[in-house]
Amino acid sequence: MGTPEFAVAPLRVLLEEGHEIAAVVTQPDRPKGRKRVLTPPPVKVEALAHGLEVLQPEKLRGSDAVERIRALQPDLIVTAAYGQILPKAVLEAPRLGCINVHASLLPKYRGGAPIHYAVMNGDPVTGVTIMYMEEGLDTGDMISKVELPIGDDDTTGTMFGKLSAAGAELLRRTLPGLLAGTIAAEPQNDAEAIYSPNIKREQELVDWSRSAVAIWNHIRGLNPFPGAYTLWNGEVLKLWGSEKPSAGTGAHAAAAAAPGTVLQVTERGVEVQTGAGTLWLKELQPAGKKAMPAAELRNGGAMKPGTVLG
Repeated sequence: MGTPEFAVAPLRVLLEEGHEIAAVVTQPDRPKGRKRVLTPPPVKVEALAHGLEVLQPEKLRGSDAVERIRALQPDLIVTAAYGQILPKAVLEAPRLGCINVHASLLPKYRGGAPIHYAVMNGDPVTGVTIMYMEEGLDTGDMISKVELPIGDDDTTGTMFGKLSAAGAELLRRTLPGLLAGTIAAEPQNDAEAIYSPNIKREQELVDWSRSAVAIWNHIRGLNPFPGAYTLWNGEVLKLWGSEKPSAGTGAHAAAAAAPGTVLQVTERGVEVQTGAGTLWLKELQPAGKKAMPAAELRNGGAMKPGTVLG
């Protein structure tokens, strides 16, 4: 059970290891792009390429898919970024239970956007936890873990790829012991739980009163989706990339400017005053245009020093 690209690698591991996959459950096809073309989720594409049965209920709870899953009498259900809460009837269907390939080091970052929050919060390390599923949100016992560093050049997008691959390999190493009954799962400490709910539109707006480092993390944490933004001349200006602030950044006369003030526009990019230090924006996307190097806003004086963003 999985939906986005993150879940494709775990599915491939199950196939490579010779497990019999009774069915694949994924989200319905959705309209994508400006032309709103109906597009199948990546997991469906992979499943059909291997001739697997695919179930796509709009809502799993109360759907015919639940009875189909029960009729298959699965030994194990593996989920990876499926995107829906599993009803009790599904959780109880497999002989060996349901496990989830979750993209965080639980109990930190339970919920739907663990990778986003790890990058946005400036965590130096994240990882994958394989856990048993229960009715609570990512509260089940932990079976195995793997850690991955988050580098300065990483974004949520790059970490999705790295964590998908790491999670797939962890699944490969974990399944033999799990199927043999030789793995002892570890309960989570609920007191240490941190939640990572899906990103809301208001979270995408940059608060220039925060520090340069916090905004740098914010921008890369929302790249490539849904994207951080500010306002420029009353219109949305997407922020796709910025330069990591150096120690002591912004220690010049202009540091007294109000947060959000453009200090200079050069070949290096656009320097903006923040609540603590300055931040060099490197890649921007003005309303109605494609993403571009921030330095291009020098052309024709499109953006001038003294402009206040936000």
